[in-house]
Amino acid sequence: QIKNPYYILPKITGGFSIVPPATTNSFRSSTESTAIKRIEWEQKRNAFLEKVQRAVNRLPYNERQIIIKRYMQQEPVFDYQVYNEIGMSERSYTRLKGKTFLDLAYALNEVVFKAPV
Repeated sequence: QIKNPYYILPKITGGFSIVPPATTNSFRSSTESTAIKRIEWEQKRNAFLEKVQRAVNRLPYNERQIIIKRYMQQEPVFDYQVYNEIGMSERSYTRLKGKTFLDLAYALNEVVFKAPV
């Protein structure tokens, strides 16, 4: 799970310990550690977004339109707006949307098969 880096904060209060600190020759403060964690988070997020973008680009045109128009816009868009803009019936849109998510899951290697109960 990728968390928001703005919730990763440095420790600003000092700690007290009876045990003397060990000399490890590392001079990394909590602020530096936090900065490194935030950079690593950004790298993971960017890699994930690139993976999703490549997977979406491999979809057929109609499926790509559904994903981009419905889920990759700045402002929220409803299903009825998307299928009216594409020129599909609601039923065809719903069927294709289900197939699209399955194809996208395969492209991202995120397919989960449920075992029969």
